[in-house]
Amino acid sequence: MVVVVKIGTSSLTDSEGGIRKDAIVKLCDEVATVRAAGHNVVIVTSGAIGAGLPALGLGGANRPTDARTLQAVSAVGQSRLMAVYCEALDQHSLVGGQVLLAPLDFVDRRQYLQARGTLTRLLELGVVPIVNENDAVADDEIRFGDNDRLAALVSHLVDAELLVLLTDTAGLLSADPRIDPDASLIEEIIEFDQQLDEIAGGPGTPGGSGGMASKISAAKIAAWSGVRTVIAAAHRPSVLTDAVEGVSGVGTIVAAHQRDLPARKLWIAFAVRSSGVVSVDAAARAALEGGGASLLAVGVVEVQGDFEINDAVEIADQNGMVFAKGLVRLSSSALANWLARSPADLPTEVPSHVVDVDDLVILS
Repeated sequence: MVVVVKIGTSSLTDSEGGIRKDAIVKLCDEVATVRAAGHNVVIVTSGAIGAGLPALGLGGANRPTDARTLQAVSAVGQSRLMAVYCEALDQHSLVGGQVLLAPLDFVDRRQYLQARGTLTRLLELGVVPIVNENDAVADDEIRFGDNDRLAALVSHLVDAELLVLLTDTAGLLSADPRIDPDASLIEEIIEFDQQLDEIAGGPGTPGGSGGMASKISAAKIAAWSGVRTVIAAAHRPSVLTDAVEGVSGVGTIVAAHQRDLPARKLWIAFAVRSSGVVSVDAAARAALEGGGASLLAVGVVEVQGDFEINDAVEIADQNGMVFAKGLVRLSSSALANWLARSPADLPTEVPSHVVDVDDLVILS
């Protein structure tokens, strides 16, 4: 089995924002146990910024907030973070190998195959790949946004069977325990719905970019890749081993979906921010959900938002229900000019497809 385990900022850093070496040692101890049981493990880690802050004297109250400084801190911290991982893995005669990924590695087919080949070969060589986003040069407009999504996409990349998202809580709880003392662990999720999203809530710790909402989003990506997910507490003893062995109560288990989307469509569906909404009539929705159809201008009844060519948009029916998502071939202003026009009525320079079938994902 290939297992992808992601550990977040909240589980890796102390109150000053610095790296907790004991947390990395614990994780690597458990990785070694899982490896000894015959499984391959890929680590997706946060913490480059946390590792760089003390070196620059920028921890605690001096922590910067502007993106450029944080990217510089990440560049300083990345090697320091890897040094901690490699030292911890060395104790088990394991070799760690750093892999920095960018969104282009999942969108561009050639880059995707290159990244897949590198990770596959590392696993064949017995290496424990340690993956992070290339924060030092990441474009704020084109990035993963958090390492939960990155971990889910990596799970697809390496054909993993299990994704383990380690956090500072026992899993997804029925309510915020700070407000409701009777909040209980939701042990299994079969389907996603609006109530689940509401329970997950918003962002997590100030130093992190995730939170439970991003873990649920990542679990959706994994589920639609055919990968089972476990959301569990990083501090729980033997948490990784228990997740691999399917121990009851280890955390929140998210079942794999029967659908298995290709990486590019996973990216469109779950990782690209929507820039607007395109509403369509009933006939267009039926055609799109029937499969094999592109969205034509004749089926569009309303345009919301301000988007450009190749931006992602949500596609909704006339009741406002979002059922699909895709990359548009017309800007919002151009599309508004050609509402409900048939392909034959469009000038030759105007694309006949508003969203091509290859850039379309049905979410319903």
